Amino acid sequence: MTQGALADLLSEWLPAQRWFAGSGSRVRQVEITSDVQLAAGDPELRHLMVDVVVGQERVSYQLLTGLRAELPPALAGASIGAMPDGRIAYDGAADPELTAVLLRGIVAQRSVGPLRFGTEPGAIVDGTAPGRTLPALASNTSVVFGEAAILKLLRRPFAGHHPDLEVPSALARNGSKLVAAPLGWIEMPPIGQPAPAQASDAAPVVLAILSVFFPRSSDGWSLATASLRSAHQHGAGQHGVGQHGVGQHGVGQHSVGQHSVGQHGVGQHGVGQHGPIPDFSAEARLLGEATARLHTELAGVFGTSALSRFALTDLIDTMATELSQATGVVPQLREHEAAIRARYAALAEPGTEVAVQRIHGDYHLAQVLSTDGGWIVLDFEGEPSVPLARRRAFAPALRDVAGMLRSFDYAARHEALRHPDDKRLAEVASAWVSRCQDAFCSGYAQIMGSDPRTGGQLGSRSPLLRALILSKAVYEAVYEARHRPDWLPIPLAAIAEASR
Repeated sequence: MTQGALADLLSEWLPAQRWFAGSGSRVRQVEITSDVQLAAGDPELRHLMVDVVVGQERVSYQLLTGLRAELPPALAGASIGAMPDGRIAYDGAADPELTAVLLRGIVAQRSVGPLRFGTEPGAIVDGTAPGRTLPALASNTSVVFGEAAILKLLRRPFAGHHPDLEVPSALARNGSKLVAAPLGWIEMPPIGQPAPAQASDAAPVVLAILSVFFPRSSDGWSLATASLRSAHQHGAGQHGVGQHGVGQHGVGQHSVGQHSVGQHGVGQHGVGQHGPIPDFSAEARLLGEATARLHTELAGVFGTSALSRFALTDLIDTMATELSQATGVVPQLREHEAAIRARYAALAEPGTEVAVQRIHGDYHLAQVLSTDGGWIVLDFEGEPSVPLARRRAFAPALRDVAGMLRSFDYAARHEALRHPDDKRLAEVASAWVSRCQDAFCSGYAQIMGSDPRTGGQLGSRSPLLRALILSKAVYEAVYEARHRPDWLPIPLAAIAEASR
């Protein structure tokens, strides 16, 4: 294979991909840093690592490149371009014949060049299960095999212990029923490091993770937004929760990203046999209980600690620095900057104690699945823009609580934003989010023994939770300004209210 010709094709193809980080920017250089043949013949499969330079930034991507003499119509959308030998290069992740090579490699615990395929001890994986590739998301592509396993192909892998393999593996081995248990993985040493068979202390680069798949499930975002639409149609949304509660909502989706939907099945937008449920508070309460159990399990496996006075100062300084950076991206934040900083500074008051532990780190409705057995928590990678060391570090469990409370608000404001002139919908959405947030916190308190909104102090609002909610909303504002400007009013409105 001529690497120079393929690199030229990739410079045109990569910017059009959903998971490409430099959307809208010109690619200055594409360098293939690793090229491993995983299957010969027609089709041929080559595993590539490529470094892409966009502006002043260099980002490493993982590609599965297929090569065929003729491309079937079903794969036309995956075409990368014609090679000098006449074959067509294409995205092999879209080809069931080639993704099957990955599944068989995991089952066989294969080693090819620097690549190593592994399985969890005792995992049972059907290596003959047919695969179907799901729509690409912001940072990965997923392939469902049969009805039992899903392979997440990490498009922008990084060196180090990957939280989305590390955390679910540790919890599942400890008996947790709250996570999609990993079944296997694919990894390689960092570029320039020895192959797995040789001595190396460097943490591997996790390339793909195979996990348990939940075919009869719905993601929380789809369920919540469907509930809101139903509440609007039914009036004030005072109808009770259906007979079946959580987990009877038909086929759903394994979701990844900032309130995006799309990976655990086909999805029916939260609509089950009996239609959407106007009042989502029962599901929200169960989700609060599941979140508290998750935090308890994480604390049991990874331990806990408390922030020292100096570490608390560092936390405040980090949030303040992020706010300063955010105002440069979102100028509208400046009118609320002083109020936000005051909320952050309140954490420095004497007597403030902050317990910390491993947490989810990017917790919202699209990261949870409603299944027949209850809520399942997905995607422990954390916020992709945050350095790996910080994502794996201990943090306040209230950061996850803040994320989910923001997510309920996001769902409500998103529906209202779609119909800006519908005052009745705005009223219904406001009441809906209040019920959901109250129910979630009540469920969390049922397990933990105290309401996260008060920190156990009757009638007192937790300054930490308020600060973390604002910090999350600031992050959202930057994200929307860069990726979905039409959604920017959602976090800005929430910030305006919370900073009063």
